[in-house]
Amino acid sequence: MDNTESLDELYKRKFDGVAFPWMPESIRNEIGHFNVFTLEPFVGDKAKPVPYKRRDYYKIMLTVGHSQVHYADKVVEVKKQGLAFSNPQIPYKWEHLDQVREGFFCIFNQHFFSQFGLLNQYEVFQPNGTHLFELTDEQVGHVARIYERMIEEINSDYIHKYDVLRNLVFELLHFAMKMQPTSSFHKQTTNASQRISTLFLELLERQFPIDDNHQRVSFRSASAFASQLNVHVNHLNRAVRETTQKTTSQLIAERIVQEAKTLLKQSTWSVSDIAFALGFTEVTHFDNFFKKHTQLSPLKFRSS
Repeated sequence: MDNTESLDELYKRKFDGVAFPWMPESIRNEIGHFNVFTLEPFVGDKAKPVPYKRRDYYKIMLTVGHSQVHYADKVVEVKKQGLAFSNPQIPYKWEHLDQVREGFFCIFNQHFFSQFGLLNQYEVFQPNGTHLFELTDEQVGHVARIYERMIEEINSDYIHKYDVLRNLVFELLHFAMKMQPTSSFHKQTTNASQRISTLFLELLERQFPIDDNHQRVSFRSASAFASQLNVHVNHLNRAVRETTQKTTSQLIAERIVQEAKTLLKQSTWSVSDIAFALGFTEVTHFDNFFKKHTQLSPLKFRSS
């Protein structure tokens, strides 16, 4: 992998459209998406922190090397090697502090586990759960063998291989959940306001653009964002105000207005459909909101 290539680019280059190239789209959608990769060293003079930007996939990653993970108001340091869990609603950024010598990661979507259980019921995928585990050398060997089995299985011709892969994902999940959080994680709170603000803005932006595959905004209030980021709403409001000089509610409203304008001008959706997609329960609430921020009704803006 080129040293300047982010994991986001790697996902796109290796994963999008090639996970099941031999399958008809209807069958591919029924199975969902899954893939597994060897994590190549991400080093060199031009190496950059690797962000978790691929927002539509769950990921489980094993890395061997010293690194930090930034999320909400914490920085968690992995001194030697660690196993990390992320999902589309828990943003955080992985920063490699020295050479990451090796590792693996697998990515999948919720549909891959349709009728096999709800992933978000497990602590490692919940906002207030433990998402990172530092591993011993023996534990790294055990986890690496699970990934090697995944790679072997996905390359096989076995007709039920995706059931095996689901079981291997659950094996990783339960292996981590049976571990006690170790004291070797060093939590820091420096620049907490900047991190909270950045993660709030990232989570806000993850809800857009609205399209046929993402029909409704999930978070429209400061309290909803605070809950998802596992911080107190007052803490979130202070951090956002300190770093942006705007309130949390202002930024949410500005982004919703921006998306509303785009949908009104570029889509054929009705005003009621747009209102629903943007999280409004009543069209009149959307009309009043839009007029408050633009001095025009949605219909007048569309026709202007």
